Amino acid sequence: MFVDIGKPIADATNTFIEWLIVNYGDVFESIANALLTVLVLIEQALRWAPPWSVLIVVGLIAYAASRNLLLSFGIVALAWLLGSLGLWEQAMQTIAVMLVSVAIAIIIGIPLGVLTARSDIARALLNPVLDLMQTIPSFVYLIPAAMLFGLGKVPAILATVIYATPPLIRLTDLGIRQVDHSVVEASRAFGATRWQMLKGVQIPLALPSIMQGINQTMMMALAMVVIASMIGARGIGETVLLGLQRNDPGKGLVGGIGIVILAIIFDRISQAFGRRLQAYRTVGG
Repeated sequence: MFVDIGKPIADATNTFIEWLIVNYGDVFESIANALLTVLVLIEQALRWAPPWSVLIVVGLIAYAASRNLLLSFGIVALAWLLGSLGLWEQAMQTIAVMLVSVAIAIIIGIPLGVLTARSDIARALLNPVLDLMQTIPSFVYLIPAAMLFGLGKVPAILATVIYATPPLIRLTDLGIRQVDHSVVEASRAFGATRWQMLKGVQIPLALPSIMQGINQTMMMALAMVVIASMIGARGIGETVLLGLQRNDPGKGLVGGIGIVILAIIFDRISQAFGRRLQAYRTVGG
């Protein structure tokens, strides 16, 4: 009754991965080394810096994003709580992986979002790929990533980027498409080129939507923390994983609280920055 197509798909995938490893192994090794170099620099800077200095920087970033002293003090208190839970080192490792992953997602996601906003054909081609990226279980990403880059933080970064980039692409596309057509037409009437309209009108007006996409990308990157720890990414996710492996619910709960605290910190800062952009756009308009 059924035609067996599962085995041919699996065999073709395995053959393709093996072909990539044999023919482009050096390329993947170069990419891994470059990512590790950046990651190690960020991680060492965070781990070697005195905790009080990191708390001050976090407070300054929160204040710059929100201009709200109460929110800034609250975020600093949450960061302090991470250290009090005994998760400071692990949190710095997780933040380093997140910063690299989110930076790569932004570099990939915003240009692709702009492309899909400017081209209906690109959008029609890319949407099924984004649907696939968002619906495939995140565990599945770890298998080819680990085969291409080995175990450790590099495949964790790759899997996180694949999992977390789609919302940024979609919200960038949505934000640019929702820019008032009369504003675009007015800029065209004044002789603006497509690039000038994009840079000077569409992207600035779409910034709140783009910031929301970055916020969602951060949250989805944090959702990969525990899963990525299974292939050696370490960080707070490792604490949860150890609690699961050792049947230690207390340790797992502490790790879970640490992940929630990080999520709140990143979410509040990015949302505050997005609100400031929205307010600035409203005043400017």
